[in-house]
Amino acid sequence: FAARLLFLIGNYGDSSELGLKILGGTFSRGLKLDISATAYILAVPMLVLLPSIWIRGEWFRHFMKAYTWLFLLLCSLIVVADIFLYSYWGFRMDYTPLLYLDNPGEVVASVSNLQIAGFTLLVILLTVVSGCLYNKFIDKHFSDKGITRCRIPVTIVFLVLLGSLIIPIRGGVGLAPINAGSVYFCDNMFANHSAVNVVWNVGSSWFNRKPSVNPYSFGDLDRSIAIRDSLVAKTADPVIVLNTKRPNILVVILESFGNFLVGPLGGDTATTPNLNSLSGEGLLFTRFYASGNRTDKALPAILSGYPAQPAVSVIKEPRKTQSMPGLVRILNENGYKSSFWYGGDINFANINSYLINSGFGQIVTMEDFSRDDYNSKWGVHDHVLFNTLRDSMSVMDEPFFRVVLTLSSHEPFDVPMEPVFEGSEDLDRFRNSVYYTDKSLGSFIEWAKTSEWWDRTLVILVADHCRLSRPEDMVYSEDVFKIPMLWLGGAVREPGTRIDRIGSQTDIPLVLANQMGLSGEFPFSKDFLSEGSPEFAFYVYNEGFGFITDSSKVIYDHKLGEPVVSEGPDSERDLRLGKAFLQVLYDDYMKR
Repeated sequence: FAARLLFLIGNYGDSSELGLKILGGTFSRGLKLDISATAYILAVPMLVLLPSIWIRGEWFRHFMKAYTWLFLLLCSLIVVADIFLYSYWGFRMDYTPLLYLDNPGEVVASVSNLQIAGFTLLVILLTVVSGCLYNKFIDKHFSDKGITRCRIPVTIVFLVLLGSLIIPIRGGVGLAPINAGSVYFCDNMFANHSAVNVVWNVGSSWFNRKPSVNPYSFGDLDRSIAIRDSLVAKTADPVIVLNTKRPNILVVILESFGNFLVGPLGGDTATTPNLNSLSGEGLLFTRFYASGNRTDKALPAILSGYPAQPAVSVIKEPRKTQSMPGLVRILNENGYKSSFWYGGDINFANINSYLINSGFGQIVTMEDFSRDDYNSKWGVHDHVLFNTLRDSMSVMDEPFFRVVLTLSSHEPFDVPMEPVFEGSEDLDRFRNSVYYTDKSLGSFIEWAKTSEWWDRTLVILVADHCRLSRPEDMVYSEDVFKIPMLWLGGAVREPGTRIDRIGSQTDIPLVLANQMGLSGEFPFSKDFLSEGSPEFAFYVYNEGFGFITDSSKVIYDHKLGEPVVSEGPDSERDLRLGKAFLQVLYDDYMKR
């Protein structure tokens, strides 16, 4: 509480513009991270407390005093440094400043003597005041001489208490552990930053720190940038496939749908009967690829044109996502009303902070549904989500941009209907869950066709990622990244068209912007609807990438240092292109 108050006072220019409700929200929403940070700090004393039950004396009191003063000094350094740095960096302190401690002379040279004196004085003052309060009110409670009776039961109780600290540490008993984005609560970024517990943030970023040198440096960076630029360069005006420059846009992101489930894309014909039928009513993209293998990698690709990265996920780092390009901001600037709908926990993988950073005007999550509807392990099932979405769209302010993310076809594949496909294997249960989502989607689309806004609307159905479908599939197999994308609605110029050019999730923002005549910078996107645009798809798995073109297929494993798949006459060229693309991508990721 005190640290947050000092931060707000130290950044009075920003905090003075916040209303009382928002100011209160920084404390109430930030309480979750405050409790988590406190639980981390208490873990060591709780562990050391156990032998004090059996070993008498004042040693535990002395330990606690030393431990507390040390932590107070460390916390004071972080809190005061954060106040000084925020006005320069625009984000809460993480482990980044610690990287400069190797060259303290340069750090000192970059600040004035007055700043150094002010920093030192504030650290000493905060440490001493806090320490004296500890000595006066808390220290005396650790002066007991030990426990002489019931030591075993007391030990058991303290072991249970020690173990129970995991609950506040991870932020509760939900599926998703707490993260910095969990406390974001409004569209004012300073208020969201103020809610973050800076000590927790520094510790979390330190333990989850990434390499300081690009591990995917394959050659000269300038040359790699030139190769990237050639891959995404504008070659011609796009082929216009919409009949209006300002359609309403509804994007439905389908959890784990892959081509192997969709009949018109060469998959089975029984799992997605509604999607199969709808495929003949719009633009079906037959050679479309996911950027990665998880939802947290798909969202930045679909909404920001930012490719997935091996081994890391940019969405988990709010400091990086706040500087990413975004389709939502472009549409907001052109009068669109934006919202994101998800029936699960939006704090999973820091998705909440990414959506707020992206500029969504409304974010609907499981917290907005009745607890009676929490019929899924992840939140509310898809039929509840689509029914609520339908009710909210009976009358719409236009133009609108809505994004819907489904969840029922995620593990554990428990859905509220009788199985359609027999069998108890994961694949059987997965197909049943996809069938259920497809049914829920089909009912919603049939209703949407009768709505007043349908004729002016573009509906984009696209999967977030696929999954292994056969025993012989490897995590890097091309088929694992083939996903459906279908454009529907009255805004589509020529329904019933198949588009066979190679595309990727990362291309969606640029393609949409160009169709609408809007300008936007998406440095890793290409408009594959433009004649002459290079045809390729780039995807990543944990430690490598795939690069697919019209003529070749290359899948490179970075740990092995060589391709695991290399097919086609241009495979050596495409390996160089893929390496250059990944090098530039990771360099961009590290600099954000």
